[in-house]
Amino acid sequence: MTYCLGIVTQSGFVVAADSRTNAGVDYISTYQKLFDFSEPGQRVILLCTSGNLAITQAVVNMLNRDLKLGECESFHTLPTLYDAACYVGEKIRHIQERERPWLERDKIDFSCNCLLAGQFQGEPPELYLIYRQGNCIQATPETPFLQIGETKYGKPILDRILSYDTSVEDAAKCALLSIDSTMKSNISVGPPIDLVMYRTDSFKVGDRLRLGQDDPYLVEIRKQWEISLRQAFDQMPPIEWMGL
Repeated sequence: MTYCLGIVTQSGFVVAADSRTNAGVDYISTYQKLFDFSEPGQRVILLCTSGNLAITQAVVNMLNRDLKLGECESFHTLPTLYDAACYVGEKIRHIQERERPWLERDKIDFSCNCLLAGQFQGEPPELYLIYRQGNCIQATPETPFLQIGETKYGKPILDRILSYDTSVEDAAKCALLSIDSTMKSNISVGPPIDLVMYRTDSFKVGDRLRLGQDDPYLVEIRKQWEISLRQAFDQMPPIEWMGL
């Protein structure tokens, strides 16, 4: 399992991903799940992947191959990020159909999902969730974040804190706390955490981090968040029980 999320705001977007994969409790490993396909000065394109590792790696390899070979359809030739999301969906369908007979025969789950965040010249920053079937949905000002993988543990803080007006810097902190909360509750999500913050119309990825389990900043925000939660809990009014 994995956990990746994207947040889009008025001032930019944030994407974050853990790096843990597991195929049972005795086979846990680390693989990159956040990929940068940007063309600095022209377009910023960031992709996060979750699901069957062989499928997602094949998709990423095909995307890189199209760029390397200068294909007429690639991340650097498509006119909009929506077109790029549809293009990724086509790659997902192609790989899944190619591998389907063999994976279904052995009852192996071959599903995968992707997040695609970016900005093209002349377009606003956008964020898409691409499903295993190849179709996609877009984040909106009413729903400014999208998640893939092990989503439930990190969702409450996003629901309570985020809005489209949240600064991109605060969105980055929220993303880290969301992933850390997930790691606390599910051992299938783990470090290193990859985090990218993009500012609208900069057309370059200038702010990125890779945080290990014991990174001082991650340790500090985890500590402060736990203290704050305990203090908030202690300040809750007592239950007024109804007498019989």
